[in-house]
Amino acid sequence: MSINTIKNGTLEYLVCDGISVPHGFTTRYGGVSTGHLESLNIGIRRGDLWENVLENYDILGNDLGFDPKKLVLSHQTHTDIVREVGSADWGAGLYAPELPECDALITATPGTALAVFTADCTPILLHDPVTGAVGAVHAGWRGTASAIAAKTVRAMTAAFGTDPKDLQAAIGPNIGFCCFQTDADVPDALTQSLGSWVGHHVRPEGQKFYVNLKEINAQILRQAGVHKIDISQDCTVCQSHRFWSHRVTQGLRGSQGAIILCQEGHG
Repeated sequence: MSINTIKNGTLEYLVCDGISVPHGFTTRYGGVSTGHLESLNIGIRRGDLWENVLENYDILGNDLGFDPKKLVLSHQTHTDIVREVGSADWGAGLYAPELPECDALITATPGTALAVFTADCTPILLHDPVTGAVGAVHAGWRGTASAIAAKTVRAMTAAFGTDPKDLQAAIGPNIGFCCFQTDADVPDALTQSLGSWVGHHVRPEGQKFYVNLKEINAQILRQAGVHKIDISQDCTVCQSHRFWSHRVTQGLRGSQGAIILCQEGHG
């Protein structure tokens, strides 16, 4: 299995072969936003015209196969909070009031689509083909340190009876090992929280450190019992023309993200 790029006109997004429900990791390409938000901004707090944001979601919904009015947006604050949502939450953040803060969403309600936002942080999508349950995770380095991906897997098990061995996970574009340069506080916090194995995914260089958030999150998922994991090789900094990067733009940016739709399970 692998993560591949889909293009339809100017629209471009990434999909995971192993996930059989509509989903995608968005790029900057294919929307109607203008200026420094050009063109597929899906962030609702980036100063974009509201009608442009809604049209961008309509474009994605038409192509991916979800109803934006049944989409639930996360309210991200770099927590480890996982929130279960359903039909009562449809439209949250777009057509209904925002959810309370959370950095991961799960659902087993058919028709519900989930969205998380990124601009260097790590997006993770989860699909259980047996129960039909899905999850979407925003894992910055703080969320990674708190093992939010594993907490999302456990939440799906508790809520829906998901067996982690059935899950297909996809880790999307983020700031790659090549570019995530930090001070010692980041690897120290990751190691203190997760264990000494984190050191295998950290490269010292002088007084700085390079951290591989994709592989750390993949290992977190493996420790949670997930074995089917596909990882995008794309870096948001190296490809800042294609993806929004908070570091490159110093915050003057839009947001991409990851979206996944819940359908009926097969089990």
